[in-house]
Amino acid sequence: MRTVATDRAPAAIGPYSQAVVHGGIVYCSGQIALDPLTGQVVEGSVAVQADRALDNLFAVLAACGSSPALVLKTTVFLRDMGDFAEVNAVYARRFGDARPARATVAVAGLPRDVRVEIDAIAALADAAAG
Repeated sequence: MRTVATDRAPAAIGPYSQAVVHGGIVYCSGQIALDPLTGQVVEGSVAVQADRALDNLFAVLAACGSSPALVLKTTVFLRDMGDFAEVNAVYARRFGDARPARATVAVAGLPRDVRVEIDAIAALADAAAG
């Protein structure tokens, strides 16, 4: 088992790792709309925040040796289920032809009062090839 951290995504804001790799699988912690350079929340619509969260998630996947095409499952946490369609459109655009399994959950609140958080489980590129 190894933990992974990259400066291309925000540093963990608690006692956890950006990702853990074990047995050819990447377990990514949830990513929110934090700018990795400033540590500040990216302001804007839920679509803007979803894009930033996915930028961060994809950076963690890359640091692990994975990619969006190798994502097996995600969980999308929404502060307001009324944002589902807007986040879904960003998600579809960013994942393209990849269609990982997914759960979407409405929550009472998210860290730093963001509107969306996304986590993922993915295969490693070398594990997927073999």
